[in-house]
Amino acid sequence: MSKCSFCEIAEGRLKPDAKVYENESVIAFFDRGAIAPYHTLVVPKRHSTNIFDIHEDDLIAVTCAIKHICLMYKERLGIADIQIVSSNGKEAQQDAFHTHFHIVPRHQGDGQDIVWTPDPTLSAKNDEFLARLNAT
Repeated sequence: MSKCSFCEIAEGRLKPDAKVYENESVIAFFDRGAIAPYHTLVVPKRHSTNIFDIHEDDLIAVTCAIKHICLMYKERLGIADIQIVSSNGKEAQQDAFHTHFHIVPRHQGDGQDIVWTPDPTLSAKNDEFLARLNAT
């Protein structure tokens, strides 16, 4: 069985175009499908499919790496606005089934937009949602 491409990168058998950061648990590299300069993928080296099955230690390591990279971009490049995105599951538009986070530098007029359409009826159902959440 072949491993996913992110596992191949983590194991050093597939080289990313440009590695930005690496430690014992995480590797980060520029996205080949970048939508902005410095668009970076941050990936745990240990395979997990998404947020639902990532090992907690890996999630902590990834989160720390994201902060490190964002600060590096701010301090070295003056990038002050960054979007961090992770899709988890097919219906959430996940297309690479190895946990990963996108760091996308943003600036006014960059042509990128995540548009959410608010549903004004949902807040009236918050009590119902909490009851279902807390039901045992």
